[in-house]
Amino acid sequence: MPAQRFHGQIVGVGSTSGVRVVVGSWLRTPLGSFGDAMVETADGHRVLVAPTPEVAAFIEATYAFDEVRLEPITVRAGRDRWQVSSPSLSLDLTVGGRRPLGRLLRAVPARVASSPRWATVVDPVARVVLRGVRTRGTALEDRQEFYGATDLHAVTALDGCFEGAVLGGLAPVDPPCRFGFSSTPRRPSVTSVVTTVVTGDEAGTLQAETDPNRAT
Repeated sequence: MPAQRFHGQIVGVGSTSGVRVVVGSWLRTPLGSFGDAMVETADGHRVLVAPTPEVAAFIEATYAFDEVRLEPITVRAGRDRWQVSSPSLSLDLTVGGRRPLGRLLRAVPARVASSPRWATVVDPVARVVLRGVRTRGTALEDRQEFYGATDLHAVTALDGCFEGAVLGGLAPVDPPCRFGFSSTPRRPSVTSVVTTVVTGDEAGTLQAETDPNRAT
């Protein structure tokens, strides 16, 4: 199967209740446009909230969860505000200004910033600068994933509930989320991203091509 690319934004937030949430607003993907949410509770229970069986199956084959919920979920991702609504989860997030790293990301041409090769080059830096963040790695079923970030904004406020319980105030994403090989930044953020997922024989080929230790 050839590489599959997902264009959109990811918001990652922590809360004073200990619940951490990662929400995706995906505009262009092989599955169409959709929103999804990954929730990790204070005791480490990981929940996927997905809108359709097809979306749930793809995400569940890539990331690790203790529970998968098929629910209608609406994600309104605006410049200054994100609103997320499903039977289990409601969020109202205030988005602040662009972070210094966001300005650096915008200086990189989008075609370069979204490429697997660039994600491989910047991965060692991301591990040091952003605790818990990696830009390339192996997901479930030996899928190769590459995160090409193109912008980064701060989240400055949170109001919401999960399963009817109030989440509390905004807090760092700490400890890092354990859905896959990478978490979101520790500081609550909105990241514009192109995610490349490669499966099957293509995964091995692309891994070899992007190996930083590969002889040229």
